[in-house]
Amino acid sequence: MPPKRFVLVGTGMRARDFVRPLVTRYRDSARLVGLCDLSPTRLAFFNHCLTHEWGSTAVSTAAPADFDRLLRDQHADAVIVTTVDAAHHDYITRALRAGCEVITEKPLTTDAGKCQLILDEVARTGGRVRVAFNYRWHPHRTEVRRLLAAGTIGAIKSVNLEYLLDTDHGADYFRRWHARMDQSGGLLVHKSTHHFDLVNWWLDAIPERVFAQGQLVFYGRANALARGDGALAAYPRYTDADCATDPFRFSLRDAGVMEALYLNAEADSAYVRDQNVFREDIDIHDQMSVLVRYRTGQLLNYSLVGFSPREGMRVTFNGDRGRLEYYEFIRAPVLGRLHPASVQANDQPDHRIRVFPHFATEYEVTVAPHAGGHGGADPQLAEQIFSPQPPADSHRRNAGPEQGAASALVGIAANASIRSGEAINLLDLVRLAPHARRLSELA
Repeated sequence: MPPKRFVLVGTGMRARDFVRPLVTRYRDSARLVGLCDLSPTRLAFFNHCLTHEWGSTAVSTAAPADFDRLLRDQHADAVIVTTVDAAHHDYITRALRAGCEVITEKPLTTDAGKCQLILDEVARTGGRVRVAFNYRWHPHRTEVRRLLAAGTIGAIKSVNLEYLLDTDHGADYFRRWHARMDQSGGLLVHKSTHHFDLVNWWLDAIPERVFAQGQLVFYGRANALARGDGALAAYPRYTDADCATDPFRFSLRDAGVMEALYLNAEADSAYVRDQNVFREDIDIHDQMSVLVRYRTGQLLNYSLVGFSPREGMRVTFNGDRGRLEYYEFIRAPVLGRLHPASVQANDQPDHRIRVFPHFATEYEVTVAPHAGGHGGADPQLAEQIFSPQPPADSHRRNAGPEQGAASALVGIAANASIRSGEAINLLDLVRLAPHARRLSELA
């Protein structure tokens, strides 16, 4: 069988996590034949990495306007979409019309109209779309699903999920295009789609109705001024600014990947990667609470904070035979960029699963660690995407377009609820398999 021919669109940092294994570990079964991006500088850098870093060869490149021609000329079999979230729908639907399989980074898309366009094109063409939810492939999260599916605490009635983004990682969303609602859908779509998908998958359930509240209470110029931190908002960007004592400073002059992909590409991409997190034009929320009801009756109580001194999540499941608690803190308390040595020394992941059965002794479940990015998730996901014969997956971790829609739509509905002050029915937004009861019934 000849190697599957891949084209990738959107050559940012996340794209490297797809390209590297494709051209190294799976070079016999998969072949990168094209790259598409609006920035010639980024395209040239990726070709440099292919030839000088990853032992491969340079590939054809194209601007977005020539994407369809690139697919035709290179006889592409599959497209990997790692663009700005708001553009996912465009490349997904164009790839489907060209007869290509699609692998898209999460979220599937950013609003209900684009979501419906994707689902309609999948139905029309019969094409395959995979949403790359690497969160599902983490060994601890997989074990949580196994325990729940085995009935360890009986039928699940409710879930509480609290996620904390710290003032390093969390702040970074406010330096980038993610801080614009029209580009990312806000954190409830861009980031929380991971968490909503996990709960959907853990419960094997489809979300039905959403009510939410959201605020911008920490980042942004008004909040800095209200706290008396106006000096932190004095410069529009961090690179080359006089901000040595600013704990949020971020320089693109690293003589490495960040400088090559972003600082050197500003002239042709118009993308400023290091904007001040206390600037005026941020329009997303940094504190959110969401209540979700599922078609099968369970409730999810979800919260996200984007300015915590530590990062991770606590998830609790209440069943009719007990309770399961999952604790995941992937970062220790962050002291800030002024003390990187202290941060690095204390940055050890901590994962715990505890089961509290009714009328029995509680116990802890241990999980063997896995090597690789995102706690061992990335290598397993890459194998599913690029291997011609990936291992069978009894945990159903591969996600199709309707499952991708089911998670993105929770965030999309939450944004609509915040705007309107009312609860939102997902079926009022998108025709998502109205008679299905379980997530596993969705493609």
